[in-house]
Amino acid sequence: ELVTRVVTKLSAKGYTGANTLLATSLCCDELARQLEDDLTGIYGNNFNLGGLAGFPFAGNTGFGAMSAHIPDDGYCLIAYGPHVGLAADGTVGKVERSGISLVDTCCGSAFAASNYVKGITDGGAEITTKLQEFTDFQQGAVHELILPHGKRLNEAEDRMVELPFALYDSQDLLMREIVKKGSTGIKRGLALMGGIQINTGPDTLDYFVPLRFDFMDYRGDVTEDMLDIFKEPFDGTLSSK
Repeated sequence: ELVTRVVTKLSAKGYTGANTLLATSLCCDELARQLEDDLTGIYGNNFNLGGLAGFPFAGNTGFGAMSAHIPDDGYCLIAYGPHVGLAADGTVGKVERSGISLVDTCCGSAFAASNYVKGITDGGAEITTKLQEFTDFQQGAVHELILPHGKRLNEAEDRMVELPFALYDSQDLLMREIVKKGSTGIKRGLALMGGIQINTGPDTLDYFVPLRFDFMDYRGDVTEDMLDIFKEPFDGTLSSK
């Protein structure tokens, strides 16, 4: 249902499978592919801007390369955001995976960053001179990018429920800054769709909670807030697995 609404709205603006480049900034986790797969079924192969937890690690350089691939006189759709597991028993932050008996943490990168932040805010973190390791550069960055939300997470009624929203706020800030800086590469227009992907077990549907759906002109200015297409009765389901 989500993709149907998105495609219908963008078609009215001139988006087609032939004149549109899809770009995504989603977590590396294979569970985060469902939204991507649904959209590539319409718009073709995507340009990947994302890394661990969904942060746009391709940055300004990646966005510049991506925008150069937008078809002449064409459009771009960027889908981005974190993901979170929802186990069959209702536990947030856990999920069943195909072929694995363990009910696994999801998102693992986000969970590790949350523990890192908790160690600092609780005063139990060990002092270390190893601030950043290149072999785990992205996870180190996720730690630092979620750190400003430490108080918010500590005060949350359910830390695992609040965590993906905190991640989204950091990612949304970064993505909008990257798009604004690279706006000269936008051609006829760019649609920016951000939100939280909810992953469930192998036999149940996944969901997407849309939090931003903006249309931008070639200057990078928002000319329409399209989020209202989701305000009518809407369950956020993605296609079957």
